Amino acid sequence: MKEIATENFQRVCEAYEILTDENKRIIYDIYGMEGLISGLELGPKLEKIDEIKEELERLRHQREQEKATPNIRSSGSLLANLSWPDLLDGDGFMRGMAMATEVQSQISKRTSLDIGGNLAVNENSGGGAATAILRHHVSQVSSVELMGSIGLQSLVGIQISRQLSVHCNASTGITASLRDGSLNLSNTWTRQLSETTNGNIQLSLGEESSIGIGWRKKEQKVSASGEIKIGTSSFGATANFTRFFSSKSHGRIAGTVGSDALAVEIGGGRKISKFSTIRMLYSIGVQGLIWKFELHRGGQKLVIPILLSNHLNPVFATGAFIVPVSLYFTLKNFVFKPYYLRREKQKAFENIEKTKNQVQEAVAAAMKAQQLLQNVANRKKAKQEELGGLVVVQALYGSQKAIINRHKSEETGDDGVASQIIDVTVPLNFLVTDSGQLKLHEGVKKSGIMGSCDPCPGEPKQLYVKYTYGANRHEVTIGDYDELLIPQESHRI
Repeated sequence: MKEIATENFQRVCEAYEILTDENKRIIYDIYGMEGLISGLELGPKLEKIDEIKEELERLRHQREQEKATPNIRSSGSLLANLSWPDLLDGDGFMRGMAMATEVQSQISKRTSLDIGGNLAVNENSGGGAATAILRHHVSQVSSVELMGSIGLQSLVGIQISRQLSVHCNASTGITASLRDGSLNLSNTWTRQLSETTNGNIQLSLGEESSIGIGWRKKEQKVSASGEIKIGTSSFGATANFTRFFSSKSHGRIAGTVGSDALAVEIGGGRKISKFSTIRMLYSIGVQGLIWKFELHRGGQKLVIPILLSNHLNPVFATGAFIVPVSLYFTLKNFVFKPYYLRREKQKAFENIEKTKNQVQEAVAAAMKAQQLLQNVANRKKAKQEELGGLVVVQALYGSQKAIINRHKSEETGDDGVASQIIDVTVPLNFLVTDSGQLKLHEGVKKSGIMGSCDPCPGEPKQLYVKYTYGANRHEVTIGDYDELLIPQESHRI
């Protein structure tokens, strides 16, 4: 026990030394333990606190610049318009194509340049344009943009934007046509209505004057937007709703109605990798029945709409909707899902093998620390039992999947799942106060508690706590960085 106490005392002394030494604390706050171990041995020796702060600030700024590079970002889209009826008539499958690209370059801290172009070909006609936008932030609340376009639409213009208040922004701009000299004036006001919702009003005066009102709402699971636009010779309204079923999949429904459009669009998408997302949409409207396939990869987008029929036949329309949906769920349940489960299981197994020795050492150190806490934890537990206070019956910390499937693993005897969990009942009973409360602060990993460790590095983790308070049983499960405050009536079983 003396050896175990010595090891943990050294940890406490090391933490105390860092917290009480201003120089070491500054380094630790920026670079962590690695900075303390090797950071000060690199570069010139610095004596004064101001010199250390200046050097650390320089290194921090250098890291931020490295993260910001490359300063050039590109985005683009490619659209291939296909038609099944044209193919049957012998006119070819391709109705037209369109492509657009944009390159954004940060010239200085306040100035950026965007250069873009687009090209469209439809049957026997086509056209394109090149655009350049120079954007400069005059201050933290205002910016100015100079725009020029040549090609199908040759324009020059200027736009000024300003933040009027914490929740309100406004912009005004004027563009002039180089062909006929016509002017167009635009004004936009944006207002944040709530934490997740904002609205806007757009006013355009010129050859085609219009006024538009729109709103947008974005939450963790739901995203929605809508707009109504009325012009001198046209009107239109659009709305869309997106539901995120998980971090990888979502469903979408949208509608458009106006003087030259009437359509309803329904579909969904799935994230197939870290940077790639695929989406399939089904549209029915006055233009006919359309399948639309989309591939999003980083800032690039490929869109392939396929016109299935120019006529709205109810039977054909129903079949065109049911067939892809049935095909998707069949492939998902019998092909893609089993494949991803096997791949995730293999990755988890490889990670366990890779960190096996590290985890074993950490668990051994945690068990030694729990031996030190055992006597005090038992006395506190006995006292709380006499008073009818807070007693932690079971506390498990580890892999999120392992916590969820712990009952199945107990029945099947799966050691792989059990090895990703550590019992922290003793440390939590040790942390119970004399008043019968336990609090773990938000933003602090539970592996940092004395007597605990990280049993599955790289995996999302949870803490499961089953406890009694008085004659009632309670249980709660929280995330690795979430706050825990018990007892609470909402945890009562």
